[in-house]
Amino acid sequence: MSAENQLLTPDAAYRPRDWAVHPAYVVPGYRSTELRAPSQKLIPLKHTLSELTGPVYGASHVGPFDHDLTRNGRVNGEPIGERIVVAGRVLDQHGQPLPHTLIELWQANAAGRYVHKIDQHDAPLDPNFFGGGRVLTDGDGWYKFMTIKPGAYPWGNHPNAWRPQHIHLSLFGPNITTRLVTQLYFPGDPLLEYDPIFLGTPPAGRGLLISKFDLSLTEPDFALGYRFDIVLRGSDATPFETR
Repeated sequence: MSAENQLLTPDAAYRPRDWAVHPAYVVPGYRSTELRAPSQKLIPLKHTLSELTGPVYGASHVGPFDHDLTRNGRVNGEPIGERIVVAGRVLDQHGQPLPHTLIELWQANAAGRYVHKIDQHDAPLDPNFFGGGRVLTDGDGWYKFMTIKPGAYPWGNHPNAWRPQHIHLSLFGPNITTRLVTQLYFPGDPLLEYDPIFLGTPPAGRGLLISKFDLSLTEPDFALGYRFDIVLRGSDATPFETR
């Protein structure tokens, strides 16, 4: 059973992935997909008892400030950049919420740089911004992050290649094998029409990757709000990265 199937309700567990929404293994123009995509038919491996029973991620793995990237990386001041709220619900294909689901987030800082030794982009690091967080959905499937709007950055895929502003999101189900990864984009970003990763998602699924500005989520005098629901299956399924 695939990772995404194990996050679903039983009646939908064996429905095939909708390739009209999800990106293919190889995307023309996105160079690294040609190197990492399987060249032969995949062989399903049966999960062992240890994989199916643990570890299970829960409240004990989430700290009090893990959801707030404006505070969890502070050293001696506020992180630089536009503060935003990112919130939404995790839902199954029937619109039912998935409670107590672990969501992890990672992103570049406001200048478009990650806190990672591989990232050598000529942009400043922010000593007060770590760029990662995690949260559990509540009983109604809601999650909420406080963070800084990430910057665009060059990525060397093709001449003058720049990634749009985006945030990576990872969902864990009941054990370590049940993981889904997607990307959240922002409305009105002019770089979307030039980005092979975004364009590698079929047209039917691209709008599902773009968050929506939501005034009701905005924190007055503090941060603008963006809503991004994550739907696991069905006609409104969020496109997930193909592994």
